[in-house]
Amino acid sequence: MLDELPAFMTVLEAGHVPRIGRSKAYELTVEWERTGGRQGLPFVWCGSQKRVPRDALVRFVELALTDVTSA
Repeated sequence: MLDELPAFMTVLEAGHVPRIGRSKAYELTVEWERTGGRQGLPFVWCGSQKRVPRDALVRFVELALTDVTSA
C-alpha cells in the first residue's frame, strides 16, 4: 500500500496515512524542524510549500510502530 503513494505528498495527504488530522500533521512538521530532524514528521520545502517524501513517511510510520511494540 505505501509503495503506491506518490513520491511527494502534501502534509494533509501524508497525515491520512497514519490517520492523523491536519493540525497534528502540521504540528509534527514543526517539531521535526525545531528538533533538527530528531523527532516529528520529515518534510522538504518546495518553494513556500511543505512536501513529505514517501520514503520519509514510511520511516516515520515504521518508527512509530517500533515505539508501540517495544513499550
